[in-house]
Amino acid sequence: MVVRILVVEDDAKIAQYLRKGLGEAGYRVDHLESAEEALSAASLEAYDVLVVDLMLPGKDGFWLIGELRGRGVSTPILILSARQSVDDRVRGIRAGGDDYMTKPFSFSELQVRIEALIRRTRMSGTTPSSLSEGDITMDLLSREVRRQDERLELQPREFSLLELFLRHPGQVLTKTMILEHVWSYDFDPQTNVVDVLVSRLRGKIDRDFEPKVIHTIRGVGYAYRPGRPAPPGGSS
Repeated sequence: MVVRILVVEDDAKIAQYLRKGLGEAGYRVDHLESAEEALSAASLEAYDVLVVDLMLPGKDGFWLIGELRGRGVSTPILILSARQSVDDRVRGIRAGGDDYMTKPFSFSELQVRIEALIRRTRMSGTTPSSLSEGDITMDLLSREVRRQDERLELQPREFSLLELFLRHPGQVLTKTMILEHVWSYDFDPQTNVVDVLVSRLRGKIDRDFEPKVIHTIRGVGYAYRPGRPAPPGGSS
């Protein structure tokens, strides 16, 4: 599935930086500024990782982490804070944090740590580490994609789109559904960004292979149908 990250950060510039960088890496990112809002969202929604600042308006990050763990929410939490003392680190981990980074930070290191938390969760749980439909296989940990044993190089959003298709074989996915899963922010539904992304993905997984697996359902959206002909009213 598309990895969902909740960023809890009241600094607008840092939040925008995180949303942009993580979004470009293929993650779906939500952002909230307060611990109270984040507690409600993280208790109800299935996030893969939380990135939490400690110094928040009102209730702080320590309170948020403690409340989440008290409610049985086991989502991995990466603390990202300007507080650099050993006492703060220890307190954060003891409250229920899984990792701790200090500001200023390296985005590449942040991404690696997020990937490690996701990998640890998947390896210890029941979430499958690979997907396979037809002659396409996808390794969710190494992010390696193969068709007919030929390795394909996909960009992060191409990978996310293919993952969405593989998880819903035969199902017609509307452009709105694709927007919601591949991007973390709202686009004008009339934009052609989905068409452009689908075209790029087709160029890599369909152009040099048979049978074609991504089908256009005119006026509706797209469907992944491995080994099946294009449906009436559709085009490959």
